[in-house]
Amino acid sequence: MSQLSYTRHGDIAVATVNNPPVNALSLGVRQGLMQAIDASHADDSVRALVIIGGGSTFVAGADINDFGKPYEEPSLYAIIDALMASPKPVIAAIHGTAFGGGLELALACQWRIASPDAQIGQPEVKLGLMPGGGGTQWWPRLAGPAVALEVATSGNPVAARQAHEWGVIDRIADGKLLEDALAMAQDVVSGALPARRLSESTDKIRDVDPALFDEFRKKNARKWKGQLAPWKIVDCVEAACRLSFDEGFRMEKDAFRECEHSHQSRALIHLFFAERAAGKLSDVTAAPMPVASIGVVGAGTMGAGIAMSFANAGLPVTLLDTSEEGLARGMKTITGNYATSVSRGSMPQARADAALARITATTDDAALAEADLIVEAVFEDMAIKQSVFRRLDAVAKPGAILATNTSTLDVDAIAAVTSRPESVLGLHFFSPANVMRLLEVVRGPRTGAATLATAMAVARKLRKIAVVSGNAYGFIGNRILAAYGREADFLLEEGATPWQIDRVLTEFGFPMGLFAMRDMAGLDVIWRIRQQENLTRPADERYSPIADRICEMGRFGQKTGRGYYLYDGRTPIPDPEIENLIVGVSAELGIARRDIPDAEILQRLLSAMANEGAHILEEGVALRAGDIDVVYVNGYGFPATRGGPMWWAREVGPDAHSFSHPPTTTGSAQDA
Repeated sequence: MSQLSYTRHGDIAVATVNNPPVNALSLGVRQGLMQAIDASHADDSVRALVIIGGGSTFVAGADINDFGKPYEEPSLYAIIDALMASPKPVIAAIHGTAFGGGLELALACQWRIASPDAQIGQPEVKLGLMPGGGGTQWWPRLAGPAVALEVATSGNPVAARQAHEWGVIDRIADGKLLEDALAMAQDVVSGALPARRLSESTDKIRDVDPALFDEFRKKNARKWKGQLAPWKIVDCVEAACRLSFDEGFRMEKDAFRECEHSHQSRALIHLFFAERAAGKLSDVTAAPMPVASIGVVGAGTMGAGIAMSFANAGLPVTLLDTSEEGLARGMKTITGNYATSVSRGSMPQARADAALARITATTDDAALAEADLIVEAVFEDMAIKQSVFRRLDAVAKPGAILATNTSTLDVDAIAAVTSRPESVLGLHFFSPANVMRLLEVVRGPRTGAATLATAMAVARKLRKIAVVSGNAYGFIGNRILAAYGREADFLLEEGATPWQIDRVLTEFGFPMGLFAMRDMAGLDVIWRIRQQENLTRPADERYSPIADRICEMGRFGQKTGRGYYLYDGRTPIPDPEIENLIVGVSAELGIARRDIPDAEILQRLLSAMANEGAHILEEGVALRAGDIDVVYVNGYGFPATRGGPMWWAREVGPDAHSFSHPPTTTGSAQDA
C-alpha cells in the first residue's frame, strides 16, 4: 500500500491516500483502496472504514493520462462495487477537492463529511467526458435531477456547504477532519446515524416531470452544438429517474465509453495539456520581479479592459490618457462594465466597488513614475506608439517593465526608442480584455529573461492563459487570421458568398463567421492597415479588392449598419448589393464563378490556418503546435471540441489539403 496507508483508531480503520500532489486515482491508489476495503472486511474487530486524503486534498480525480487506455484492475468500477457491497459502513472524509472519479469514490461511500472549505464537482464535461463512476445516478438521488443536470453539464465546482444543503455532503466538520470523521463513524456503528442504502433511495427521483429534461436540452441546445458529452449526461440523469440504479449505471458506463473515444474528448484533453505546456519556457530560468503597481496608457475600450483586468486581480492601477474627456469616457466604460457584472450576478457589489477603487485616472505622465509595469494601449500606429514609449522611458523608474498591447507591430522597433530594450515586450490582450482569457506575450530579440519571467507571472496572477510568441508580424493569432482571411476572400472571388462561408464556419463550431466578425470589429480599422501595406505589397502578389470596395462605399460594418451584411440592430442580413459587387469583382479579374461545395470551403479555410501555423513553427515564432491551438481556441473562436487548427490537421491528415484555388495576379491580409 505504498500510495495508501492503512491504520487503526480503535475499532475504526482509516485508509489514507498518499499520491501527491492531488492524490489522483492511479493504479497504485486503486490497489491500495481495494486492499484496505478487503482488510476491513476480513478483520472482525473493525466496525467501519474511513477514507481520507493525505496532504492538501482528498482525491482530486482520475489520472487524465489514463483516459482512452485499457482499464487496469482494480478499476474504479471494481472499487465502487466493493464499497456499495460493503457489509461495514464506509465514511469519506473530504478536504481540498473531490472531483470526477474522486467524488464518485466518495459518493459510493455510505456517508460523507467535509471540511468547510472543501469543493466537490463533476468537471468531466470540460474534457469532452461525463461522469463514469455513477455520478449521474448518485446526484439525482441525493440532490434531485435539476441540481444533477446543472452540476454535471456545467462541470463547475460546488462548495461543501452548498453540497451539504443539497444533501450530497452529510456533515460539515467543525474541528479536525479526521477526528470528526472518526466521531461520525462511531455515530454510524452505534446506530445514532441509521444504516442506509442510497442506491435504493427514490425520494428525489419519484414522479419527475419529463418536461424538465426536454426544457433543459432546449435551453442549452445552442451552447452544446457539436458536443456529445452534455447530451449524454442529460440522458443518463433522466434514466436515473426511471430505471434502477444498476440499470442506470450500466447506461452511464456505455455513454462514458462513447465519450471517452470521441474526437471531442481527444481534442479537449489535448488542449488541457497544451494550456499547461504553454506557460513553460525551458530557456528562461530567471526569477520574476515583484509587480505591485500598474500603469495603463490609453483609456479607450482596450485600455479600460486592461485596467479592469489588473484591478480585478487586486493590483492598484493608474490609468493615463491625454485628455480629461478621454479619461471620463474610459472610467464611464469601466463603471458600466462593473455595474453589468453586478446586475448579472457574476460579481458581488463589494468586490466590484473594491476593484473600481483600485483604479486612479490621470493625465499626468509623472503619475506613472512608481509603476512596476506599464502597459500601452493606444492607437495601432508605429509613430504614435514610439512617441508614447519615449515619454514612458523618461518617467518610469529603473527596472520598470514597459509593455505594448500592439496586435501586429514590431515590438523591437518600439523598444528601440527607449534606453531599456531589455525591459520591453508585447502583452497582446484580447477584447474585451477583462473577459478574454488569452494573452499573447511577445518576446522581442532584446527582451530580457527576467522581463519575460515577470510577464508570465503577471499573466498567472491575472488568471490569463499566456502564450509566448516571437516578434513577427501579427505574432501567432493575427498572422493566421490574415492567412485564412485571404483564403476566404479568394473563395468569394471564385463563387462563394459571405453568408455561405460564415454558415460553414458556424456549423463547424465557430461562434461567429469571419465576415460577421469583420463587420463587428469595424471594416475601417482593417482598411487603414491594408492601405499602409499596399505601399510595399509586391505587384505580383494575389490581392482581393473586395474588402476595399466595400469600405469605399462607406460600409464599415455594424457601426454604420452596413458592411458585408445589412444590420437590423446587431442581426446580420445578407445583402444582394454585396453579392452583386463580388460578382463584378470576379468578372474584372477574369475568374469564372462556380458553386463551391461547403466541404471545400471548410477544408480550404482550415488548411490555410494549419499551413500558416506550420510556417510559424518553422520560423520559431511559436514554440509548439499546441501553443497555436491554445491561441486559436481561446482568442479566435476555434471550437475547443475540434482542438485547434494544428490538432485538426493532425486528426484529418494530409488529404485535407487537396483543394486548390486558381492563381490570379493579385492578395494580402484583409484581417490583422
